[in-house]
Amino acid sequence: MSRYAAMFARAREREEGVFGAFLMLGDPNPPASGGLLDALVESGADMIEVGIPFSDPVADGPVIQAAATRALAAGTRSADCFAILRDFRARHPRVPVGILTYANLVVARGRDAFYAAASEAGVDSVLVADVPLIEAAPFNAAARAHQVDPVLIAAANTPPVRLARIAAEGGGYTYCVARAGVTGADQEVRFDHGFLLGTLRANGAPPPIFGFGISRPEHIRAALAAGAAGAICGSTFVGLIAAGRPVGPFVRDMKAATLGGGPG
Repeated sequence: MSRYAAMFARAREREEGVFGAFLMLGDPNPPASGGLLDALVESGADMIEVGIPFSDPVADGPVIQAAATRALAAGTRSADCFAILRDFRARHPRVPVGILTYANLVVARGRDAFYAAASEAGVDSVLVADVPLIEAAPFNAAARAHQVDPVLIAAANTPPVRLARIAAEGGGYTYCVARAGVTGADQEVRFDHGFLLGTLRANGAPPPIFGFGISRPEHIRAALAAGAAGAICGSTFVGLIAAGRPVGPFVRDMKAATLGGGPG
């Protein structure tokens, strides 16, 4: 059983949802990243999503863009990120870890080499945010060749035919965007995604997890009530890190909002 499947099974048994936390590796510097990842898990995050710093993160808003800039200024490179993840995996063998990245970083290393490095570091999934479904096949094939799940993005306006392909070709979980635009905690989110979630479910898609704009416990509760398996928060954590504030209290509040909810 994969780490994601085991995590979702534990959540179903406990009748709770899943909470994922995102941070940018190397922000504020590579040595600090390991401790921050530990703090997320120790405070209750069920799964971790990480960014590899990139100069043009087109799916991200200003908060995460600034984190990538800080990480690059601190000298963080992809090899440093894989080393951080390798160390994290040794400390936390059960926690699912996914990378959210961009095609340039994958192609620059070489698709096969990138996914091989991710697998060797104990990474469970990779989401390549700027690769459309029509161009995803070689990325998905390279991922699966190295036992890495290719996470795919679905939105409320994704056509049914495309949702069926996402269900068939995705792995780990399905990343469902809670609003249009880029990442960030400063815009309203909506969870009237009944058609999206119903279509994914009917096609046997990996469990749906909401992201983009998730920033408050009520967002978690609304996502679960809508039928999602859980939600991922990113920009708020990145903002706490930038301000030098602890992440633990916020993780605990967000995780508490999953109790009593169940994966859809």
